[in-house]
Amino acid sequence: MPPNLTGYYRFVSQENMDNYLRALDINVVLRKLVCLLKPDKEIIHTGDHMVIRTITSLRDYVMDFDLGVQFEEDLGPVDGRKCQRTVSWEGDQLVCEQLGEKRNRGWRHWLEGDQLHLRMTAEDEVCVQVFQKVK
Repeated sequence: MPPNLTGYYRFVSQENMDNYLRALDINVVLRKLVCLLKPDKEIIHTGDHMVIRTITSLRDYVMDFDLGVQFEEDLGPVDGRKCQRTVSWEGDQLVCEQLGEKRNRGWRHWLEGDQLHLRMTAEDEVCVQVFQKVK
């Protein structure tokens, strides 16, 4: 049975965000700004329904979805694209496959103890973020 990811998680660290954003063709000014942010995550996980809020001092970003159901997401606030997403479990990892303009785009969330890990990919770039559960 997959873990329940419900909780509030504070930013701890990230690696390779600038190169990941460059692979998404994000302009240099926005890349620098995003690399300075220290986002928190709030996850509400109820059965096959999830809400993942990414919280920053500039803007919150909300994903609201049902597991295993493909949906279109407007990424205008992030990188100006629309893509088809499907989020499902692979073992203990929550996996999002994004179909759109960029090859190999997606992410994985998983828990290690009370830390939430996020691995984001685009093209050949990988960014990893770590968050500490606080409640």
